Amino acid sequence: MGCSAAHAFEHVTLRNGFSLDCIRHEAIGDRIRLYTGDTNYQELASAEIASIEMMPDPPKPPPVPAAPLQIHTIPTAAEMHELLAQAGAAHDIDVELLASVIKAESNFRVDAISRAGARGLMQLMPSTAHDLGVQDVTRADQNIAGGTAYLDSLLKLYKDNLALALAAYNAGPAAVAKYHGIPPYRETRAYVSRVMNEFYRRKTALANTTNVASR
Repeated sequence: MGCSAAHAFEHVTLRNGFSLDCIRHEAIGDRIRLYTGDTNYQELASAEIASIEMMPDPPKPPPVPAAPLQIHTIPTAAEMHELLAQAGAAHDIDVELLASVIKAESNFRVDAISRAGARGLMQLMPSTAHDLGVQDVTRADQNIAGGTAYLDSLLKLYKDNLALALAAYNAGPAAVAKYHGIPPYRETRAYVSRVMNEFYRRKTALANTTNVASR
């Protein structure tokens, strides 16, 4: 008979070679009561017991790791900022630019799906997501990481020409190559303008906030 390890404070070794763990013992004449609970005990003759050793407290359970972001719901503002900060730092891309792209692409909707089949916050096409190693486009972290990596590749391709990179993000690099610049598509031209205006608005608002805070 023994008590659970979480409550064991004494280790009792018997002369017959057996052992058991108990929370305490009590001598009653020539007999020993070994308590395995507040009122439960096993009583043995003192001569049957070889030794009683105090046991150290059981180790504390390891800390529970922080829960990951809820992947199939809209991230909170704090969660979104953290995801963008991580992706931006990984590819040296301005967080406000990433936010501007997401605003234009999905208006921050994790479950957004375009008529062409692009999905998620940064509207990744299935083939693009596959090439980028994105396993679940509905996961905010994977979608943003994949979309940021794709935008980074376009910025490098066009030597940091933001307008061309955005045009390629919207219409594809083949269209940019075909027209040697921003394609004459109404949607693409409106998209480039919308993202760049949003980016400018965000940077201006951030600068104004910083100036006010420094006064």
